[in-house]
Amino acid sequence: MALDAPSPWEANVAAVRGLYRALAAGDRETLGRLLHPDFIGRATAGLPLGIGGEHVGPEAMRRQFWWKLGRHYDVAAYPDAFHALDDGRLLVVGRYRGQARASGKKLDAAFHHVIAFADDGRMTSLDQLTDSALWADALDVQASLETIDYRVTDGVATICLNRPENRNAIDLRMADESLVVARRIADDRSVRSVLICGDGPSLSVGGDINSFPSDPSTAYGDLLERMTTPFHEAFRVLSRIDAPIVTAAHGAVAGGGLGYVYTADLVIAAEGTTFLTAFVALGLSGDGGGTWHLPRLIGARRAAQAYLRNTPIGADEALEWGLINEIVPAGELRTRALALATELAQGPTRAFAKMRTLLRDSRQSDLATQLKSETDALSAAADTADAAEALSAFRAKRAPRFTGG
Repeated sequence: MALDAPSPWEANVAAVRGLYRALAAGDRETLGRLLHPDFIGRATAGLPLGIGGEHVGPEAMRRQFWWKLGRHYDVAAYPDAFHALDDGRLLVVGRYRGQARASGKKLDAAFHHVIAFADDGRMTSLDQLTDSALWADALDVQASLETIDYRVTDGVATICLNRPENRNAIDLRMADESLVVARRIADDRSVRSVLICGDGPSLSVGGDINSFPSDPSTAYGDLLERMTTPFHEAFRVLSRIDAPIVTAAHGAVAGGGLGYVYTADLVIAAEGTTFLTAFVALGLSGDGGGTWHLPRLIGARRAAQAYLRNTPIGADEALEWGLINEIVPAGELRTRALALATELAQGPTRAFAKMRTLLRDSRQSDLATQLKSETDALSAAADTADAAEALSAFRAKRAPRFTGG
């Protein structure tokens, strides 16, 4: 005896259940079958990581919303009830349950999903309503951090190294947390500039040798690889964000701690700051990107002397040679650096992103390649909301009000 085909209602409910299972499993193939090419997702405004708003197309929804959530949360959607709406859409009421990966804090948030379907049964839209504050509270990156104070205020993300009693020496925890905050910044579209600074007497004196095991049989090579892998990945991530980076340097900045200087676009230093590679005294070769950055910033011969002879670079030399941009009295350092980061946060973020990429890539490009890259970047920047605002402001003879769009 033949079984009756499922009704459209039953088919839609089954499809939605399949969607939730596919999302929990990260099943891209099933999502491809369930979503219509014209799919549009609309997420609750105010969700963290800049994921609220409209995502046009299945790939945008996967990349900008679902996959980004998956990197920061271990959460699944649990439907409680399905309701047919008069216009043929399906209302799903349920709860998100799980936890944020970095903080470990639990998430239990109600949701309403309104889903529309094409004639072939594929989903054409999903409108989400959930409590964005609960999501932000669960994420709470700062609650999981011990060596870095991190916050975002008025578009400025502040990374403040916070091991003052150790002069912000870098241990395994700080190396890992540097990557945590770098990824958070990369995923947060509200960030429009970054300020890196340090509490205590120094920005950072480099690797925390005192944290190393005293057992002479310790495989120090493995330990250093474990430390530098997330540490270096943090700098790679920061090199590719849209937002410009300002570093406030003070005290003795040494070893891998120089990486926080190299990663910046602009560096403000306090009077009396000293920059020191310090690796030769430990019989080590260097990390933090210095062997790539330092020759390009101050020249090959000066960089060789800084490495091979461990020659300190004073603030005045650093300014003259191009390692830093400005020297200020120590008591004014944080205020001046924050003012600069705030100024940048009010600028054209998308244009800054193109500038950062062009300046970085110019180190490997020939002139013809760079000219083509400038044309492509200029064209892309011209299509942004900030460029349109700048043109309108120019015609109206007023200062532009950039939004980062």
